[in-house]
Amino acid sequence: MRRDLALEALKAHVTDDIVVAVYQACFDWISINPRDLNYVATGAMGQGISHGLGLALVRPDRRVLVLDGDGSLLMNLGALVTVAGAGCRNLYHFVFENGVYEVNGGHPIPGNGRTDFAAIARGAGYAEAVRFDDIAEFRARVGGFLANPGPAMAVLDTKAGAPHPRDYQQIHSAEARDRFRRAINATQPP
Repeated sequence: MRRDLALEALKAHVTDDIVVAVYQACFDWISINPRDLNYVATGAMGQGISHGLGLALVRPDRRVLVLDGDGSLLMNLGALVTVAGAGCRNLYHFVFENGVYEVNGGHPIPGNGRTDFAAIARGAGYAEAVRFDDIAEFRARVGGFLANPGPAMAVLDTKAGAPHPRDYQQIHSAEARDRFRRAINATQPP
């Protein structure tokens, strides 16, 4: 399925959720759904799920959705055990699996075609881990996936969709961080 179509389907279910998006999923997401609760200050590959976990722990009143890449996740597989151990029922981990480090030149990832991220998440102790390779099925089931308690992972077999600009200056800007900080602090957790 195309990543942009999957993100459009997900957008219909995002309200006051915190969305942590990394690399190409980040550029696509902020073009498709620009909003102040998009956490785009990640810069180190593999850290998206760790940032998402921290936000889920301090804001248990909000769902936290992490939009990750397969290459990025490979850099920090150990975080899956930490996430499962924390037991954050509000954390949803979407892994866009395309087999390459897309923003770094399209180089193949190690284990491409042999790595089962959903099985790794289940083995680490995630409450749920599913795989989608069809956009119609994802559209039909994403609402139910988000209604179940986390931590949960959805692995999406994707390919690139419509190109979105890679504006690194914007995602690393003080302005983007300030907008997020104001939005997350507008309400306090119970």
